[in-house]
Amino acid sequence: MSDSKDKGKAPKRHEDESEQTGADAGSDTSKGTQSPPYSPPETFAEIMDHDTAPSSSRATKKIPTKLLESAIEANPALKHELASMDQETAAKTLANIDISQLLTGLSLGNGKNQKDMASYKFWQTQPVPRFDDQANPTPVAQGPIKMIDPEKVSKTPDPLLDGFEWCTLDLTNETELRELYELLNNHYVEDDNAMFRFAYSESFLHWALMSPGWKKEWHIGVRATKSRKLVASICGVPTEIRVRGERIKVTEINFLCIHKKLRSKRLAPVLIKEITRRCYVNGIFQAIYTGGVILPTPVSSCRYYHRALDWLKLYEVGFSPLPHGSTKARQITRNHLPSATSTPGLRPMESKDIDAVHDLLERYLLRFDMNQAFTREEIDHWLVYKPQVDKEQVVWAYVVEDPETKKITDFVSFYNLESTVIDNDKHGVVRAAYLYYYASETAFNDNAKALKARLQVLMNDALICARQANFDVFNALTSHDNPMFLEQLKFGAGDGQLHFYLYNYRTPAIPGGINDKNLPDEKKMGGVGIVML
Repeated sequence: MSDSKDKGKAPKRHEDESEQTGADAGSDTSKGTQSPPYSPPETFAEIMDHDTAPSSSRATKKIPTKLLESAIEANPALKHELASMDQETAAKTLANIDISQLLTGLSLGNGKNQKDMASYKFWQTQPVPRFDDQANPTPVAQGPIKMIDPEKVSKTPDPLLDGFEWCTLDLTNETELRELYELLNNHYVEDDNAMFRFAYSESFLHWALMSPGWKKEWHIGVRATKSRKLVASICGVPTEIRVRGERIKVTEINFLCIHKKLRSKRLAPVLIKEITRRCYVNGIFQAIYTGGVILPTPVSSCRYYHRALDWLKLYEVGFSPLPHGSTKARQITRNHLPSATSTPGLRPMESKDIDAVHDLLERYLLRFDMNQAFTREEIDHWLVYKPQVDKEQVVWAYVVEDPETKKITDFVSFYNLESTVIDNDKHGVVRAAYLYYYASETAFNDNAKALKARLQVLMNDALICARQANFDVFNALTSHDNPMFLEQLKFGAGDGQLHFYLYNYRTPAIPGGINDKNLPDEKKMGGVGIVML
């Protein structure tokens, strides 16, 4: 299992569609013989010119050879698997890998966890699909890859390096919650140029890691034995998802973080193995996670898009560039939003709306190949802000109540994840709103044009609400029905991609809302219907 926030550093806006890309950090702990020597760069061009390559390789052939070489070099697991194949199999494998997946292994730049998370030897030992499964003319049946006997699972963790020890984090303890907060804020995801770093609040961690059914033993840490300092973490929460109609109990993996000074200690695979062991002991044999580097093997890939709410601030911190030939005033005007929302009946969601939203969202999500199955208690936890209980607001949710029937016809939500601005004298924080779940009754009228129009109005109102709440930028993926409104509402393409993975489960590739040019495409919708924090 892997980190679900290794997802693209604080994703950064860029205006040029010629993606520059990269990966994340560490090395592997597995034993064994060294992987075979890798073929010289010329091989890539030879592979894709191979006359047995299927016609679907045309998209891959369009990639310049040097860019293809860089993409594969940035994804060690893919690189080493290709090296072990004959030319024909390698050509088929490359041809069947989604073009956006291949290119976006480059999107993370500095390679912090690249060796750890993409270790070929490590992932060879794990129950995950192989890259060449996609080239198999006989698709493998959907379902678990490996059957696990809980009785045969070790009851004790593997030993750590001398000087370090395992711990279970008690997030009901303010001191330990603060320790995790400090570890993440000092050593977690930051962008390629060390300009931004995700700043998780204690309230966010409480919200993300203590959802209904949460298990203390799935909040794992590593401490230095002498100082007792928390130096690494990996966390999971139980959830249930649907994959092409099959309901699966999974662990959602998140917050894999290792202290910067320990990134050479090969801790990431050890952390993954330990949370896997603890899940197995509890009878959970599958997991879902996301990442910015290509591991074996993405079930889907989505692209980040960003909508400026305070363009001038984003420009001043280096998030948004000034397009060639434009001016600051022109960009401020371009990104201006109305002062008031336009949808009649739009209001903040309340506890009394839980049942209606639960029913609407469940029906809406069934339209997607991979989606989360919510309980009523989860709707309450994930979507309802309770001022009398919550220290600070993490999630904003709004419903549309028909003025006449009083029925809830739509809802939309977003959550707050700030980024610290590093070494900027004028601004210390960028407040980012991330699009969360939404739904509309219009989806059930079998009228795509009407749904598109409705979502554009609903999402424009969400942008206005976010601006009123003092957010600086609104981020969204190409998941769900998002391609219907991203470009129309002036979202700009980011330089980050999010790959979705299923652990110990195999299913054919799921659309991520983007086409072979890595652009939003309504024909590629209907795949990803889940949001990973």
